[in-house]
Amino acid sequence: MRNFSRSMLDKIRQKSPFEPKVLAVIAAIAGLLLLFGKVAEDVFEQESGAFDKAILLFMRHGNDLSQPIGPGWLLGVVRDITALGGVAVLALFTSIVTVYLLVAGYRRAAFWVVASIGLGALFEEALKIAFDRARPDIVPHLVTVHSLSFPSAHAMLSAITYLTLGTLVARTEKRTRVRIFVMSVGVFMTLLIGSSRLYLGVHWPTDVLAGWTLGAAWVLLFWLLSRRRY
Repeated sequence: MRNFSRSMLDKIRQKSPFEPKVLAVIAAIAGLLLLFGKVAEDVFEQESGAFDKAILLFMRHGNDLSQPIGPGWLLGVVRDITALGGVAVLALFTSIVTVYLLVAGYRRAAFWVVASIGLGALFEEALKIAFDRARPDIVPHLVTVHSLSFPSAHAMLSAITYLTLGTLVARTEKRTRVRIFVMSVGVFMTLLIGSSRLYLGVHWPTDVLAGWTLGAAWVLLFWLLSRRRY
């Protein structure tokens, strides 16, 4: 009787859309969106200036704002890191993974990868236009930029791309420690790329924070939508 009850409970859990994991993800999405909303409100009302300026100035030498802190070789390393979040690199990486999934027969997985990353890129561009925030002007830029500032495309798109691909790989792996490692790499890459934009002086810290929070929420949302599709 006890075994029968456990079996029935397991079946109910499998069919229920409100299992603990799903509820935790929904709560995480809500929390990330609330944080993004707070950041966006502060930016819109111009209340984030002191915080933004303090972080950018902290990363430069006080007697010469054109010089970032750290050894001379670090600037080259940071420029290489920030390139990993560029549109061209992310598009190339996404295309390679998508083609692999199609060749391997995972058509639905390929669709969700393209949908998540492609729609995320369009959404990010729409937000830039809507907020129309200028790039930082209190420190010299250490790389050339042309687009608007909020939210950071490098932060948001790297979060969407690397975390989407990380969740995809994690789904195929049964070992917990491997899944944790894969997702940790995705999170690490996202944080590293976003931080590089601050070091280079081309984004306000709130730009990057907004990109991280919204990118993570976007990935979790697509995880919910796709979890029973492939």
